[in-house]
Amino acid sequence: MQSTDDVSAKLDKPVLKEGSTGDAVEELQELLKKYNTYTGAIDGAFGPLTKKGVIAFQHRVFLKEDGIVADNTWRALFKGAPVDMPILKKGSKGDLVETVQNILKSSKDYNGAIDGEFGSKLERAVKKLQERTELPHDGIVEDRTWFELSKIPH
Repeated sequence: MQSTDDVSAKLDKPVLKEGSTGDAVEELQELLKKYNTYTGAIDGAFGPLTKKGVIAFQHRVFLKEDGIVADNTWRALFKGAPVDMPILKKGSKGDLVETVQNILKSSKDYNGAIDGEFGSKLERAVKKLQERTELPHDGIVEDRTWFELSKIPH
Protein backbone atom coordinates (compact mmCIF):
# COMPACT_ATOMS: atom_id res chain seq x y z
CA MET A 1 0.00 0.00 0.00
CA GLN A 2 1.43 3.38 -1.01
CA SER A 3 1.42 6.41 1.22
CA THR A 4 -0.61 9.34 -0.08
CA ASP A 5 2.20 11.63 1.03
CA ASP A 6 4.91 9.86 -0.96
CA VAL A 7 7.20 12.87 -1.37
CA SER A 8 10.23 10.62 -1.12
CA ALA A 9 9.25 8.62 -4.21
CA LYS A 10 12.21 7.89 -6.44
CA LEU A 11 12.21 9.55 -9.83
CA ASP A 12 13.22 7.47 -12.80
CA LYS A 13 16.08 9.80 -13.71
CA PRO A 14 19.71 8.92 -14.39
CA VAL A 15 22.50 10.11 -12.14
CA LEU A 16 24.26 12.89 -14.05
CA LYS A 17 27.71 14.34 -13.58
CA GLU A 18 30.39 16.13 -15.53
CA GLY A 19 30.89 14.21 -18.79
CA SER A 20 27.25 13.03 -19.04
CA THR A 21 25.42 13.76 -22.30
CA GLY A 22 21.95 13.43 -23.74
CA ASP A 23 18.31 14.41 -23.29
CA ALA A 24 18.43 14.17 -19.47
CA VAL A 25 21.27 16.71 -19.44
CA GLU A 26 19.21 19.04 -21.65
CA GLU A 27 16.31 18.70 -19.21
CA LEU A 28 18.70 19.43 -16.34
CA GLN A 29 20.07 22.52 -18.10
CA GLU A 30 16.54 23.81 -18.73
CA LEU A 31 15.63 23.36 -15.05
CA LEU A 32 18.85 25.07 -13.91
CA LYS A 33 18.11 28.00 -16.26
CA LYS A 34 14.64 28.27 -14.73
CA TYR A 35 16.28 28.77 -11.31
CA ASN A 36 18.91 31.15 -12.70
CA THR A 37 21.86 28.99 -11.74
CA TYR A 38 22.93 28.16 -15.32
CA THR A 39 23.54 30.59 -18.17
CA GLY A 40 25.06 28.30 -20.78
CA ALA A 41 23.59 26.63 -23.85
CA ILE A 42 20.97 23.88 -23.69
CA ASP A 43 23.25 21.46 -25.51
CA GLY A 44 22.95 18.17 -23.61
CA ALA A 45 26.63 18.23 -22.60
CA PHE A 46 27.36 18.30 -18.86
CA GLY A 47 30.48 20.44 -18.71
CA PRO A 48 32.06 22.75 -16.12
CA LEU A 49 29.35 25.43 -16.53
CA THR A 50 26.56 22.91 -15.94
CA LYS A 51 28.42 21.57 -12.90
CA LYS A 52 28.75 25.11 -11.54
CA GLY A 53 24.98 25.58 -12.03
CA VAL A 54 24.21 22.32 -10.25
CA ILE A 55 26.41 23.28 -7.28
CA ALA A 56 24.77 26.71 -7.05
CA PHE A 57 21.32 25.07 -7.06
CA GLN A 58 22.39 22.45 -4.50
CA HIS A 59 23.66 25.26 -2.26
CA ARG A 60 20.34 27.10 -2.53
CA VAL A 61 18.33 24.03 -1.46
CA PHE A 62 20.72 22.81 1.26
CA LEU A 63 21.95 19.69 -0.54
CA LYS A 64 25.49 18.32 -0.58
CA GLU A 65 27.32 20.57 -3.07
CA ASP A 66 29.01 17.90 -5.17
CA GLY A 67 27.79 18.79 -8.68
CA ILE A 68 26.30 15.30 -9.07
CA VAL A 69 22.61 15.12 -9.97
CA ALA A 70 21.18 12.13 -8.13
CA ASP A 71 17.62 11.57 -6.89
CA ASN A 72 17.53 14.30 -4.20
CA THR A 73 18.79 16.96 -6.61
CA TRP A 74 16.29 15.87 -9.28
CA ARG A 75 13.45 15.99 -6.74
CA ALA A 76 14.50 19.46 -5.55
CA LEU A 77 14.70 20.65 -9.17
CA PHE A 78 11.17 19.43 -9.92
CA LYS A 79 9.78 20.73 -6.62
CA GLY A 80 11.67 24.03 -6.85
CA ALA A 81 12.39 23.74 -3.15
CA PRO A 82 14.44 21.85 -0.58
CA VAL A 83 13.51 18.19 -0.01
CA ASP A 84 13.82 15.87 3.00
CA MET A 85 14.76 18.64 5.42
CA PRO A 86 14.35 18.02 9.15
CA ILE A 87 12.01 20.01 11.35
CA LEU A 88 13.99 22.46 13.48
CA LYS A 89 12.62 24.23 16.54
CA LYS A 90 13.64 25.69 19.86
CA GLY A 91 16.09 23.25 21.43
CA SER A 92 17.42 21.90 18.09
CA LYS A 93 21.20 21.94 17.63
CA GLY A 94 23.69 21.45 14.83
CA ASP A 95 24.98 22.56 11.45
CA LEU A 96 21.54 23.15 9.93
CA VAL A 97 20.62 25.42 12.84
CA GLU A 98 23.82 27.32 12.08
CA THR A 99 22.75 27.54 8.44
CA VAL A 100 19.39 29.00 9.46
CA GLN A 101 21.16 31.47 11.79
CA ASN A 102 23.45 32.61 8.97
CA ILE A 103 20.60 33.03 6.47
CA LEU A 104 18.43 34.97 8.92
CA LYS A 105 21.44 37.08 9.90
CA SER A 106 21.92 37.99 6.21
CA SER A 107 18.22 38.95 5.99
CA LYS A 108 18.61 41.08 9.15
CA ASP A 109 16.01 38.98 11.02
CA TYR A 110 18.54 37.47 13.44
CA ASN A 111 21.21 39.25 15.44
CA GLY A 112 22.32 36.51 17.83
CA ALA A 113 25.37 34.27 17.88
CA ILE A 114 26.06 31.76 15.10
CA ASP A 115 26.40 28.83 17.49
CA GLY A 116 24.16 26.06 16.16
CA GLU A 117 21.80 26.41 19.15
CA PHE A 118 18.11 27.09 18.36
CA GLY A 119 17.18 29.49 21.15
CA SER A 120 14.62 32.23 21.77
CA LYS A 121 16.37 34.78 19.52
CA LEU A 122 16.36 32.41 16.55
CA GLU A 123 12.76 31.43 17.25
CA ARG A 124 11.76 35.13 17.12
CA ALA A 125 13.75 35.55 13.86
CA VAL A 126 11.99 32.54 12.28
CA LYS A 127 8.63 33.99 13.34
CA LYS A 128 9.53 37.32 11.69
CA LEU A 129 10.36 35.52 8.43
CA GLN A 130 7.15 33.49 8.66
CA GLU A 131 5.04 36.57 9.29
CA ARG A 132 6.66 38.44 6.38
CA THR A 133 6.07 35.49 4.02
CA GLU A 134 2.50 34.91 5.23
CA LEU A 135 3.16 31.54 6.84
CA PRO A 136 1.79 30.52 10.22
CA HIS A 137 4.31 32.15 12.57
CA ASP A 138 5.04 29.34 15.00
CA GLY A 139 8.86 29.64 15.00
CA ILE A 140 9.24 26.07 13.70
CA VAL A 141 11.33 25.46 10.58
CA GLU A 142 9.48 22.91 8.44
CA ASP A 143 8.98 22.44 4.67
CA ARG A 144 7.34 25.77 3.86
CA THR A 145 9.80 27.70 6.03
CA TRP A 146 12.75 25.84 4.45
CA PHE A 147 11.38 26.93 1.07
CA GLU A 148 11.26 30.58 2.17
CA LEU A 149 14.80 30.28 3.58
CA SER A 150 15.98 28.87 0.23
CA LYS A 151 14.81 32.07 -1.50
CA ILE A 152 17.12 34.26 0.63
CA PRO A 153 20.57 34.61 -0.98
CA HIS A 154 23.08 32.67 1.10
